[in-house]
Amino acid sequence: MTGYRIKVLNKIAPEGLALFEGNFQVSEAEADPHGILVRSGQVDTAAYPSLLAVARAGAGVNNITVAKATAQGICIFNTPGANANAVAELVFVMLGIQARNIHHSLAFSQGLAGLADQEISARMEAQKSAFKGFELAGKTLGVLGLGKIGIRVANGGIMRQMRVVGFDPFPALENIHHLSPEVSLSRSLYDMVGKSEILTVHTPLNEKTHGLVNSELLSHLPMGAILVNYARGPIVDEQAVLAALAGGRLASYITDFPSAAILGHPQIIATPHLGASTEESEEQCACMAARELRGYLEYGTITHSVNFPTAESVPSDKVHTRFIMINRDIPDMIGFASHTIGASNINIASYLNESNGAIGYNIIDLESGIPQTLVAEIEAHPGVIRTRAISFKT
Repeated sequence: MTGYRIKVLNKIAPEGLALFEGNFQVSEAEADPHGILVRSGQVDTAAYPSLLAVARAGAGVNNITVAKATAQGICIFNTPGANANAVAELVFVMLGIQARNIHHSLAFSQGLAGLADQEISARMEAQKSAFKGFELAGKTLGVLGLGKIGIRVANGGIMRQMRVVGFDPFPALENIHHLSPEVSLSRSLYDMVGKSEILTVHTPLNEKTHGLVNSELLSHLPMGAILVNYARGPIVDEQAVLAALAGGRLASYITDFPSAAILGHPQIIATPHLGASTEESEEQCACMAARELRGYLEYGTITHSVNFPTAESVPSDKVHTRFIMINRDIPDMIGFASHTIGASNINIASYLNESNGAIGYNIIDLESGIPQTLVAEIEAHPGVIRTRAISFKT
């Protein structure tokens, strides 16, 4: 392949785009890309015939047709952790605003514009008790989801002298290793929720978490609790939240996902999806996504894919062609590929096979080229989803 076409959706930090130098053509107008770099735009992978991979500059991939991509042999990347600090910081900023009634007090102060200083002072002293708040220190913070963001939020609670309880049904060891030993881990979701004066949600959005925070879960909260959602909007059932606010189970709902149902409610604070909106976060996400996409297109390597297994391999100077075989994870695919290639008198320099339980990903380094007739023979196997041949020598 003489060059890779990259389609850019949304505004991507220039530091990330700068990494596509040399063998890449980058354009917002590209109609048939090999790779797509996206933030929040919708991507239907079936709309692009030559598409090999999509990299999301962010953690969630609900804007991409992941299941369809997997069936097509298209790798989907995300950038876990690149925006973690931005989201975690904003969670505590918003908790501080709610706890100290900053939003209401600012509106009050702005309403004094035009008055003389003596009148302003008099009204402030008369009204400031209406904005009395509370301190976060000593409160129990429940963290639902202990990924890279949840870990930072949990540790941030400890730094603020809060009692912190965390729950994650499938915690990743690479994340848990960074968790403060002062954070209590709960084996039960409802046990954790029952202790949470403040409950903050940091799970991905998928079939299991859609509507996870519903009436049943909210009923286990202490009366007057605060709910925070800086994960994804549909994880929380808004009608259940409104009912919990009306009944006093919730004192406040803080979210990054405004909607018609909740805007204007006096007990709800809604920011306009600002979780990752910092210069630092956007740059880190863009650079991480660009590196993932470039590595996959040029070398077939995979890090941080949501639908393919991790597979990293550096080709030696003996390698003429790197052959990629993507298959359903069924028995004897390694044997099939090795035997078929070997029967054509092509020497395999190295063979790497990785699986995530559903998809098998094979990096097969060859000391010569691979004829198209042999590629067609391999692709005809019912277990093979897609192949690629990356040539390093002309």
